[in-house]
Amino acid sequence: MKIGVLGTGVVGKSIASALVKQKHLVRLGSRSATNAKAEAWLQESGDYASIGDFDDAAAFGDLLFFCLNGEYALDVAGRLDRDSVHGKVIIDTTNPLDFTRGLPPRILEGLGNGNSLGEELQRALPGSFVVKALNTVNHELMVDARLVNKGEHNLFICGNNAEAKNKVKHFLVDNFRWKADRLVDLGPIEASRVTEAFVPFWVSIWQHLGTPLFNFKIVR
Repeated sequence: MKIGVLGTGVVGKSIASALVKQKHLVRLGSRSATNAKAEAWLQESGDYASIGDFDDAAAFGDLLFFCLNGEYALDVAGRLDRDSVHGKVIIDTTNPLDFTRGLPPRILEGLGNGNSLGEELQRALPGSFVVKALNTVNHELMVDARLVNKGEHNLFICGNNAEAKNKVKHFLVDNFRWKADRLVDLGPIEASRVTEAFVPFWVSIWQHLGTPLFNFKIVR
Protein backbone atom coordinates (compact mmCIF):
# COMPACT_ATOMS: atom_id res chain seq x y z
CA MET A 1 0.00 0.00 0.00
CA LYS A 2 1.10 3.59 -0.63
CA ILE A 3 1.00 5.58 2.60
CA GLY A 4 1.61 9.25 3.27
CA VAL A 5 2.85 10.26 6.71
CA LEU A 6 2.65 13.97 7.46
CA GLY A 7 5.06 15.00 10.19
CA THR A 8 8.74 14.35 10.88
CA GLY A 9 8.62 14.28 14.68
CA VAL A 10 9.08 11.13 16.72
CA VAL A 11 5.52 9.91 16.02
CA GLY A 12 5.73 10.44 12.28
CA LYS A 13 9.11 8.79 11.96
CA SER A 14 8.11 5.86 14.18
CA ILE A 15 5.01 5.16 12.12
CA ALA A 16 6.81 5.65 8.82
CA SER A 17 9.67 3.35 9.84
CA ALA A 18 7.31 0.63 11.06
CA LEU A 19 5.40 0.73 7.78
CA VAL A 20 8.55 0.60 5.65
CA LYS A 21 9.52 -2.56 7.54
CA GLN A 22 6.13 -3.98 6.56
CA LYS A 23 7.12 -3.21 2.93
CA HIS A 24 4.57 -0.49 2.40
CA LEU A 25 5.61 2.36 0.12
CA VAL A 26 5.86 5.31 2.49
CA ARG A 27 6.35 9.01 1.77
CA LEU A 28 7.27 11.13 4.78
CA GLY A 29 6.07 14.71 4.41
CA SER A 30 7.28 17.95 5.96
CA ARG A 31 6.98 21.68 5.27
CA SER A 32 9.98 21.49 2.95
CA ALA A 33 10.93 18.72 0.55
CA THR A 34 14.52 19.16 1.78
CA ASN A 35 13.77 18.87 5.50
CA ALA A 36 16.87 17.66 7.36
CA LYS A 37 14.96 15.24 9.61
CA ALA A 38 13.24 13.72 6.60
CA GLU A 39 16.52 13.43 4.71
CA ALA A 40 18.12 11.63 7.65
CA TRP A 41 15.15 9.25 7.91
CA LEU A 42 15.34 8.53 4.18
CA GLN A 43 19.01 7.57 4.37
CA GLU A 44 18.29 4.85 6.92
CA SER A 45 14.96 3.58 5.57
CA GLY A 46 15.65 1.75 2.30
CA ASP A 47 13.94 1.40 -1.03
CA TYR A 48 10.34 1.60 0.19
CA ALA A 49 10.84 5.11 1.58
CA SER A 50 10.56 8.53 -0.04
CA ILE A 51 10.15 12.11 1.15
CA GLY A 52 8.44 15.28 -0.01
CA ASP A 53 6.50 18.24 1.30
CA PHE A 54 3.17 17.82 3.05
CA ASP A 55 1.16 17.97 -0.14
CA ASP A 56 3.47 15.49 -1.90
CA ALA A 57 2.93 13.00 0.91
CA ALA A 58 -0.83 13.57 0.92
CA ALA A 59 -1.13 13.11 -2.83
CA PHE A 60 1.11 10.01 -2.75
CA GLY A 61 -0.71 8.03 -0.10
CA ASP A 62 -3.82 5.92 -0.50
CA LEU A 63 -3.95 6.10 3.30
CA LEU A 64 -2.69 9.09 5.27
CA PHE A 65 -1.36 9.60 8.79
CA PHE A 66 -1.46 13.04 10.39
CA CYS A 67 1.39 13.11 12.93
CA LEU A 68 1.62 16.86 13.39
CA ASN A 69 2.16 19.21 16.29
CA GLY A 70 -1.38 20.00 17.40
CA GLU A 71 -0.65 23.71 17.41
CA TYR A 72 0.07 23.71 13.67
CA ALA A 73 -2.09 20.85 12.37
CA LEU A 74 -4.95 23.03 11.12
CA ASP A 75 -2.55 25.35 9.33
CA VAL A 76 -1.05 22.37 7.49
CA ALA A 77 -4.50 20.99 6.66
CA GLY A 78 -5.58 24.34 5.29
CA ARG A 79 -2.65 24.43 2.89
CA LEU A 80 -3.21 20.99 1.38
CA ASP A 81 -4.59 20.70 -2.13
CA ARG A 82 -8.10 19.31 -1.70
CA ASP A 83 -7.51 16.87 -4.57
CA SER A 84 -4.58 15.39 -2.62
CA VAL A 85 -6.83 14.23 0.22
CA HIS A 86 -10.22 13.81 -1.40
CA GLY A 87 -11.85 10.47 -0.62
CA LYS A 88 -8.92 9.32 1.52
CA VAL A 89 -8.90 7.95 5.05
CA ILE A 90 -6.78 10.07 7.40
CA ILE A 91 -5.61 8.52 10.66
CA ASP A 92 -5.30 11.51 12.97
CA THR A 93 -2.82 10.98 15.81
CA THR A 94 -2.60 14.66 16.78
CA ASN A 95 -3.24 16.18 20.20
CA PRO A 96 -3.96 19.89 20.88
CA LEU A 97 -1.51 20.32 23.74
CA ASP A 98 0.01 23.46 25.23
CA PHE A 99 3.29 22.76 27.06
CA THR A 100 4.17 26.42 27.74
CA ARG A 101 3.11 26.19 31.41
CA GLY A 102 4.91 22.94 32.12
CA LEU A 103 3.60 19.44 32.77
CA PRO A 104 1.02 18.12 32.52
CA PRO A 105 0.11 20.11 29.41
CA ARG A 106 -3.11 22.05 28.93
CA ILE A 107 -5.52 21.73 26.03
CA LEU A 108 -5.09 24.53 23.48
CA GLU A 109 -7.53 27.43 23.77
CA GLY A 110 -10.76 26.86 21.87
CA LEU A 111 -10.50 23.09 22.04
CA GLY A 112 -11.78 20.82 24.80
CA ASN A 113 -15.25 20.00 26.07
CA GLY A 114 -17.12 21.68 23.21
CA ASN A 115 -14.75 21.10 20.32
CA SER A 116 -11.71 19.06 19.31
CA LEU A 117 -8.82 19.07 16.91
CA GLY A 118 -10.22 15.94 15.28
CA GLU A 119 -13.46 17.76 14.51
CA GLU A 120 -11.63 20.81 13.20
CA LEU A 121 -9.52 18.64 10.88
CA GLN A 122 -12.65 16.95 9.53
CA ARG A 123 -14.21 20.38 8.88
CA ALA A 124 -11.03 21.59 7.20
CA LEU A 125 -10.91 18.49 4.96
CA PRO A 126 -14.58 17.74 4.22
CA GLY A 127 -13.85 15.42 1.30
CA SER A 128 -11.74 13.06 3.43
CA PHE A 129 -12.55 10.65 6.24
CA VAL A 130 -10.78 11.57 9.47
CA VAL A 131 -10.41 8.76 12.02
CA LYS A 132 -8.89 9.74 15.35
CA ALA A 133 -6.68 6.91 16.61
CA LEU A 134 -3.38 6.17 18.37
CA ASN A 135 -3.32 9.57 20.11
CA THR A 136 -3.62 8.07 23.60
CA VAL A 137 -0.47 5.91 23.58
CA ASN A 138 3.29 6.30 23.27
CA HIS A 139 4.84 6.24 19.77
CA GLU A 140 6.50 2.86 20.36
CA LEU A 141 3.25 1.30 21.49
CA MET A 142 1.41 2.82 18.53
CA VAL A 143 3.32 0.57 16.14
CA ASP A 144 3.58 -2.56 18.31
CA ALA A 145 0.77 -3.17 20.78
CA ARG A 146 2.57 -6.24 22.13
CA LEU A 147 5.02 -4.05 24.06
CA VAL A 148 2.51 -3.75 26.92
CA ASN A 149 0.80 -6.80 28.47
CA LYS A 150 1.13 -8.80 25.24
CA GLY A 151 -1.40 -6.51 23.55
CA GLU A 152 -4.10 -6.97 26.17
CA HIS A 153 -5.11 -3.31 26.53
CA ASN A 154 -7.43 -0.89 24.78
CA LEU A 155 -7.18 1.64 21.99
CA PHE A 156 -9.89 4.19 21.27
CA ILE A 157 -10.94 5.34 17.82
CA CYS A 158 -13.66 7.60 16.48
CA GLY A 159 -14.82 9.06 13.18
CA ASN A 160 -17.94 9.79 11.17
CA ASN A 161 -17.63 7.08 8.54
CA ALA A 162 -18.15 3.44 9.53
CA GLU A 163 -16.33 2.05 6.49
CA ALA A 164 -13.31 4.27 7.12
CA LYS A 165 -13.15 3.16 10.76
CA ASN A 166 -13.39 -0.46 9.71
CA LYS A 167 -10.43 0.02 7.34
CA VAL A 168 -8.42 1.62 10.14
CA LYS A 169 -9.23 -1.21 12.53
CA HIS A 170 -8.04 -3.81 10.03
CA PHE A 171 -4.91 -1.79 9.32
CA LEU A 172 -4.00 -1.50 13.01
CA VAL A 173 -4.51 -5.22 13.54
CA ASP A 174 -2.57 -6.26 10.44
CA ASN A 175 0.35 -3.83 10.76
CA PHE A 176 0.69 -2.71 14.39
CA ARG A 177 -0.48 -5.90 16.14
CA TRP A 178 -3.44 -4.41 17.92
CA LYS A 179 -6.06 -6.96 18.87
CA ALA A 180 -9.40 -6.46 17.16
CA ASP A 181 -11.39 -7.03 20.34
CA ARG A 182 -9.33 -4.37 22.13
CA LEU A 183 -10.24 -1.59 19.70
CA VAL A 184 -13.01 0.57 21.17
CA ASP A 185 -15.09 2.58 18.70
CA LEU A 186 -16.40 5.63 20.56
CA GLY A 187 -18.61 6.80 17.69
CA PRO A 188 -18.43 9.99 15.60
CA ILE A 189 -15.49 12.38 15.41
CA GLU A 190 -16.93 14.44 18.28
CA ALA A 191 -15.54 11.74 20.59
CA SER A 192 -12.11 13.26 19.86
CA ARG A 193 -13.04 15.74 22.59
CA VAL A 194 -12.64 13.07 25.24
CA THR A 195 -9.69 11.17 23.76
CA GLU A 196 -7.72 14.41 23.33
CA ALA A 197 -8.68 15.61 26.81
CA PHE A 198 -7.45 12.25 28.15
CA VAL A 199 -3.85 12.97 27.17
CA PRO A 200 -2.90 15.39 30.00
CA PHE A 201 -3.97 12.62 32.40
CA TRP A 202 -1.80 10.17 30.42
CA VAL A 203 1.16 12.53 30.84
CA SER A 204 0.57 12.67 34.60
CA ILE A 205 0.64 8.87 34.79
CA TRP A 206 3.83 8.83 32.70
CA GLN A 207 5.45 11.21 35.18
CA HIS A 208 4.39 8.97 38.07
CA LEU A 209 5.51 5.69 36.48
CA GLY A 210 8.70 6.99 34.89
CA THR A 211 7.98 5.16 31.64
CA PRO A 212 5.69 5.87 28.66
CA LEU A 213 5.22 2.16 27.98
CA PHE A 214 1.87 1.64 29.62
CA ASN A 215 -1.78 1.74 28.61
CA PHE A 216 -5.28 1.29 30.00
CA LYS A 217 -7.51 -1.76 29.93
CA ILE A 218 -11.27 -1.71 30.32
CA VAL A 219 -12.43 -4.27 32.88
CA ARG A 220 -16.08 -5.10 33.37
